[in-house]
Amino acid sequence: MTTADTTPPLRIGLLGTGPWARNTQAPALAAHPGVELSGVWGRRAEAADALATAHGTRAYTGEEGIDALLEASDAVAFALPPDVQAPLAVRAAEAGCHLLMDKPVATTVAGARAVAEAAEKASVASVVFCTLRFAPETSAWIAEQAAVDGWFTARAQWLGSLYAAGSDSEYADSPWRRDKGGLWDVGPHALSVLIRVLGDVEHLTAAAGPADTTHLILRHTSGASSTVTLGLSAPPGAAGVEIELRGERGTASIPGWAGAETAFRGAVDALAEAVRTGVPHACDARFGLHLTELLAAAEEQAG
Repeated sequence: MTTADTTPPLRIGLLGTGPWARNTQAPALAAHPGVELSGVWGRRAEAADALATAHGTRAYTGEEGIDALLEASDAVAFALPPDVQAPLAVRAAEAGCHLLMDKPVATTVAGARAVAEAAEKASVASVVFCTLRFAPETSAWIAEQAAVDGWFTARAQWLGSLYAAGSDSEYADSPWRRDKGGLWDVGPHALSVLIRVLGDVEHLTAAAGPADTTHLILRHTSGASSTVTLGLSAPPGAAGVEIELRGERGTASIPGWAGAETAFRGAVDALAEAVRTGVPHACDARFGLHLTELLAAAEEQAG
């Protein structure tokens, strides 16, 4: 005879109604067996209504709607530009809500620090969604490589063609991505892998490449070095993601992964575990602050 699970679902509200919310977060939250999608907030009432209706929940809008959604939720997920996300994350933490944030947490160190401090002060759990740390295929590979000694160097490339001629991606309409480029958009993904496997970054050198491309050279606490190339303007034929490690045992390359929605469900699971146990996740708001510090230093160097 088995005992039924009586754990109440984690009520998670969604802030944002753009492509990321529509394509990934809302479907993942609505389908998660341990989650109740407690509502959707949007700046435009019609967008909030449409997304909420599609997933059987309530729509909120306006300043009063933010407060109402926070009151109706145990946690909130963010599908907003980083510098809109950051102050709302502080507000959510102060209201006692756990935080499931997108990367980067903010595009200023001060903004990211405010989030980390608010989460710590309110004793709420937090997770920053760095995709590769939560997709089942890549998270298992990362853990396996982190357990191996003797890595000598690594090479990471994350090149998108978001701004290439002929691109019809709806994410290309994002003003913050166009302003901050691949360094801030995809840099957190690559750094989250390299730091986990090779150790924290002791020294960073950055240089600008063509269009929005940025090149990084990193020295890690393990003694290994890595190079990273990040951009959103590569020709379609040059786009792709590669992370390769080289060391005493040879080489290892990161596998492909099923997609963002599956990875996001992994992040939801991680947040729920942190809420349940009180043990911070490695990709928490404090880690999000550290990533912001590295990205800001790289941006300043690259000019």
